[in-house]
Amino acid sequence: MITRRAALTGLIATIAAQDLKAQTKNTLFLSAKTSFLHDPGPGWPDRPNRITSILDALKTPEFAGLVRQEAPSADTQCILRVHTQQLIRLLEKATPKTGFSALDHDVTLNSHSLTAAIESAGGAITATDAVMRGVAHNSFVATRPPGHHALANQAMGFCLFNNVAIAAVHARERYNVERIAIVDFDVHHGNGVQDFFWNDKNTFYASTHQMPLYPGTGALNETGAFNNIVNAPLRRGDCGDQFQEALKTRILPGLDNFAPDLIFLCAGFDAHIHDPLGGLRLLEEDFRQVTLRIMEIAQRRCHNRIVSLLEGGYAPQDLASSVAAHIKALMDV
Repeated sequence: MITRRAALTGLIATIAAQDLKAQTKNTLFLSAKTSFLHDPGPGWPDRPNRITSILDALKTPEFAGLVRQEAPSADTQCILRVHTQQLIRLLEKATPKTGFSALDHDVTLNSHSLTAAIESAGGAITATDAVMRGVAHNSFVATRPPGHHALANQAMGFCLFNNVAIAAVHARERYNVERIAIVDFDVHHGNGVQDFFWNDKNTFYASTHQMPLYPGTGALNETGAFNNIVNAPLRRGDCGDQFQEALKTRILPGLDNFAPDLIFLCAGFDAHIHDPLGGLRLLEEDFRQVTLRIMEIAQRRCHNRIVSLLEGGYAPQDLASSVAAHIKALMDV
């Protein structure tokens, strides 16, 4: 009998063989020019210089082998697998021709914001395609706006579309991926991701985050309809020791036992000690270590397949050094 997982492995091998450009690379890096144009206005934490700082950090010789690509726009149908038509219409209507438009107290748009969100989703989809086709072992997408707070019918927390949910559903629809895991180490809980997959026994969501903190979700007893959700809340002032303990005792065992076919990362770096929006005290080495530990499981369980998506991180220089540590680890396959 051919199992679904065996069929998946055969499908991926066939796709890779048919793709004339499919030469296995190490890590694929995607960014988008519209990430520099999405500007919510003066004083907003999610600024274009977040991406500028990352690109500057990746100019050193140690990243010379990093394969780079521009993120395309996502197909509307891919977005509509996760979000409602009403949300898209709301965002279109709220998009100003000039200046700024406040959709909510934590979502502000300019004329480029919706296009940037569509390309953020497109970057997540393209990164997923590359990993599933064998073009890359893993990938990192440095775009904005971020995504893990967005709900099916609501933009929130700087997020317009839920990039990781869109990419995960795409992986399932396009490649018949059965078991998908999402690990989130942003300082804020990914309420949108949890909400999307609460009733999905084949999607595992695990999150470390500070509590109490926006958006107020992510308690220990929030476990999903099938015990497919693992939350490991941390307290303000917690540092790498507490973070690593949460990984060791809750997140990584759950991830390993789930035995995913594909792992997504909601890679938020606002748990850094210098970040203005959080109160945790992580350092670059903590982000490197969590990446390496997840890579060990990916090697054992899913042929190294990891798609990492930028979420938070609002101190540009510390964000850049943290992302550099994360990508260095990803490149060490």
